[in-house]
Amino acid sequence: MLTGKLKADSAFEEGDHRTFNRHGEKFDVGETFSGVEYGEALRAVEELRELVPEGMTMTQFALRWILMFDAVTCAIPGGKKAGQVKENCAASEMAALSAEAMGGVERIYQERIYGGVHHRW
Repeated sequence: MLTGKLKADSAFEEGDHRTFNRHGEKFDVGETFSGVEYGEALRAVEELRELVPEGMTMTQFALRWILMFDAVTCAIPGGKKAGQVKENCAASEMAALSAEAMGGVERIYQERIYGGVHHRW
């Protein structure tokens, strides 16, 4: 979701859990989009996109955000192609996110995500 590649009209294959379990029909809804309603998650991603600094991809922004926390020693993202792995690794060398960006992420989480999922944990 945080790569910014999914859209409202994105289609998943029939056997993909994002097709048949979006609302927890087969197993815990938390295992599909972390329990976040798909449309709401897309809206949050669009708001997050506005916070991404020039020269940084959405994926790098998400990884850099994770690496901003002292308790985090590494992030383990997926990558199917060498270019994706290089892009992911570059996030660790990028400048720290601004206080404005960090606050923006917190605001978006509180407004769009928290109420729908926080009770699950």
